Amino acid sequence: MRKGIAMKPPALCLLVALALTACSQTLPVRGQLQESSETFHGSATGYVGGYGDLQVRSSRGTVCKGEFVYETRRFGRGIVNCDDGRSGPFQFSSTGSYGNGWGDLGSDRFIFTFGH
Repeated sequence: MRKGIAMKPPALCLLVALALTACSQTLPVRGQLQESSETFHGSATGYVGGYGDLQVRSSRGTVCKGEFVYETRRFGRGIVNCDDGRSGPFQFSSTGSYGNGWGDLGSDRFIFTFGH
């Protein structure tokens, strides 16, 4: 390379970091507890590295946040924690732009869909 054109390592790292953060997809999430009228809505963001995060708010005002990882291209697992103390594991299947899942939130079964 010609002098003055070569990228310095910090600049290259910044460029890679910016490119990776641009490789994400945010989708709407809707769900409910099976034995309750409490519903949830929010969003989930998946990143190119096979992981993601989500945030939903319940019809009662509870905020829940979670993280997930894809175990295969179509299946993943995660954990959600709510500001009212409830938490639990969940799993989901995905087509890429749509999917559904289920899990436990405290002692209740939680079902949800995401995408368009």
